[in-house]
Amino acid sequence: MEFCVFTEPQTGADYDTQLAFALQAERSGFDGFFRSDHYMAMHGADGRPGPTDAWTTLAGLARETSTLRLGTLVSSVTYRWPGILAVQVAQVDAMSGGRAELGLGTGWYEAEHLAHAIPFPAKRFGLLAEQLEIVNGLWSAPAGERYAFEGEHYRIVDSPALPKPTQERIPVIVGGAGLTRTPELAARHATEFNIAFQPEDVIADRFDRVRAACEREGRDPATLGLSVALPTLAGESEADLARRAAATGVDLDAFRAGDGFSGTAEEIAEKAGRLRDLGASRLYFQLMDMSDHDHVAYLGEELLPRLR
Repeated sequence: MEFCVFTEPQTGADYDTQLAFALQAERSGFDGFFRSDHYMAMHGADGRPGPTDAWTTLAGLARETSTLRLGTLVSSVTYRWPGILAVQVAQVDAMSGGRAELGLGTGWYEAEHLAHAIPFPAKRFGLLAEQLEIVNGLWSAPAGERYAFEGEHYRIVDSPALPKPTQERIPVIVGGAGLTRTPELAARHATEFNIAFQPEDVIADRFDRVRAACEREGRDPATLGLSVALPTLAGESEADLARRAAATGVDLDAFRAGDGFSGTAEEIAEKAGRLRDLGASRLYFQLMDMSDHDHVAYLGEELLPRLR
């Protein structure tokens, strides 16, 4: 099982803040650093000093970390053309020595599109399906051969399909709680299916659905990784939890009654064990306060040894 930190830098974290946080995660024994791909804070948050571009940030981290897997959870198809995205991710893969991963989704936050002159079409699922096919096609086209694609939304003519990734296959993550189309896309195009911010019964149901989708595609379900991302508040005492809840502006009682990871390392390990039993092969701990390195260290020192 793998364990990653998952961050939301649009709430107000510059590159140096993210670098320090990622280095702490690496020292603490985490397998990956993943970040959202947003250009504006939500829910009335100030967001200062302002957003950072996800793939620009990951390119920098690629040169300044050594072991962490680096990726998005998830990039929006509205932000980039698929051919350019394939180049960007392949370049980060090379810069990291083969540690890049691409999470790709439809996007949902219209306000940030309006604020940055990014088109926001009403129907985006078709864009996602075609972008997944294109990025995988460009990366996997045999060396020396050209790649072409003709779809409803994109057309590629005589592409040299370069650069090639360092990894034999860059992991591609598809996620969501959709009942049919999302599991089908994951089964067809992804190496990992992720579900975030859902209760355990929903997680179990979506895992079953994506396994069934794999079987319909003629794919061995065991070849598709399953993962869960959940908000996290951890600490040895109630005072630790209360302090961290206050720092992120959440009600501790409501948080503990919700579907995230909360409590001591022992309490979180129990929930993580249940998710492992459902089939999860990777867990993402969403940590909102990127200045709280002790939070990461506590998870690394007290939780990860229990789970490994």
